[in-house]
Amino acid sequence: MLERFLEKVQFENLEDFKKNFKVKVPENFNFAYDVMDEWAALKPNKLALLWTNDKGEEIRFTFADLKRETDKTASYFQSLGIGKGDMVMLILKRRYEFWFSVLALHKIGAVVIPATHLLTKKDIVYRATAADIKAIVAVGDDLIIGHVNDALPESPSVKKCISVGPSIPAGWEDFHKGIESAAPFVRPAKNSNDDIMLMYFTSGTTGNPKMVAHSFTYPLGHIATGKYWHNLNENSLHLTVADTGWGKAAWGKLYGQWFSEATVFVYDHEKFTPADMLAMIEKYQITSFCAPPTVFRFMIREDLKKYNLKSLKYCTIAGEPLNPSVYETFLQETGIKLMEGFGQTETTITIGTFPWMEPKPGSMGIFNPAYDMDLIAPDGHSVEDGEHGEIVLRTDKWRPVGLFKEYYRDPKKTEEVFHDNIYHTGDVAWRDEDGYMWFVGRTDDVIKSSGYRIGPFEVESALMTHPAVVECAITGVPDEVRGQVVKATIVLSKEYKSRAGEELIKEIQDHVKKTTAPYKYPRVVEFVDELPKTISGKIKRTDIRKDGQK
Repeated sequence: MLERFLEKVQFENLEDFKKNFKVKVPENFNFAYDVMDEWAALKPNKLALLWTNDKGEEIRFTFADLKRETDKTASYFQSLGIGKGDMVMLILKRRYEFWFSVLALHKIGAVVIPATHLLTKKDIVYRATAADIKAIVAVGDDLIIGHVNDALPESPSVKKCISVGPSIPAGWEDFHKGIESAAPFVRPAKNSNDDIMLMYFTSGTTGNPKMVAHSFTYPLGHIATGKYWHNLNENSLHLTVADTGWGKAAWGKLYGQWFSEATVFVYDHEKFTPADMLAMIEKYQITSFCAPPTVFRFMIREDLKKYNLKSLKYCTIAGEPLNPSVYETFLQETGIKLMEGFGQTETTITIGTFPWMEPKPGSMGIFNPAYDMDLIAPDGHSVEDGEHGEIVLRTDKWRPVGLFKEYYRDPKKTEEVFHDNIYHTGDVAWRDEDGYMWFVGRTDDVIKSSGYRIGPFEVESALMTHPAVVECAITGVPDEVRGQVVKATIVLSKEYKSRAGEELIKEIQDHVKKTTAPYKYPRVVEFVDELPKTISGKIKRTDIRKDGQK
């Protein structure tokens, strides 16, 4: 399969990969037909999706099963008046109907808008209005149904609401009855590569969420994610921990995995419990696992020796910067080296630790050769090794398939980050002499104190090695002498909450001085019960900065 889309598939070493990794882009590419239906023809009985939930249910879908079910789903959606270019929002948690719906919408040329089940009425109204959403497919539970129903009077573009169960409320369509009675599917006119296929509402730390629009070539960008970062093959059983409402689901539960002929494993659960996740890895003999550092932090607090994790061959980590202490503990307990990666909702993996590399704990890895990337100073010149620079993607030589098309209906916002053939990520890093990238922070999060540039992540990493610290955020606060000083806002572990005070502050400050360069230590420390976060879990440093300046 991959030979159809890559000039070269197998690489001897990292240099070979960097020099010769090239994606071939077919005309009118459509992942649902050109990959999934092709697998159904070539290997109909190969297991594609293994779904289980916290109630003990289990369903296995082969590639042939997925073709049959997605054809029925596509025909059903067409019968509801959904067609090319129509916007359809999916609020499906980890239900297997998510995969039916995504592939079906690809087949009819509609636009998939994955959404989290955490959305309230206000969030749904904003999204429906901003994107002219025509239909909503949702899990039929009372909370989600209630929020959608509350939003409908202020969402005139929404013509159909479809429930996958368990409940089918009044006025809602029944997904399963619909697909079972659907007429034979007839493929409509082909899409163009430039048509919008997928759109995410991505919440920043300020303002309303942006609409990140991806074209039909976007899945091709995830070949590097699945094949060369997750290191998958036809024998892999891969589990990425992510709700389907987030971009990480497209990274780890869909495109790159099926390009690689791997089996996608889905554990549908209401509440994350580390012991349950470890039990799933043991029971189903998961071979490849990807999760954000938070999940690994919780898992290593369990007694890992209680679980047989010998099936695990490869583990990747992304979503937030990796604290080296997590890497070292997981390696000690399992013998597995965590391979870090980095990217955005606007991209696929842009920086990664690939199979031919020895990971450096805390480093994101090297630039993905699918992109033409650089680190630049504020005046636009490329920085030297060891210097801080913004991560940018250059498009003057070629337009990478994984890069987003635009911020939908917002040319001004698009122009702010994407101009002069450069996409500005807004993230700052530095490069060591081996070409490995080290995350510093967002451009507006970097602290300038007494002539030093201090990245929040490096201080947060030092803080997280102290047993008192469960979670923390580093920001800069104004200072008459130094311009800015480092402030740490800390959530304490329950064992240390009674010790909150000057003595513990000094202990934590001294710990940071010993763990990293002394000038980076937080001169201001505040203990809080929780950190302000966006709906997607990003720490809202802007809110912390505002509070600190009152």
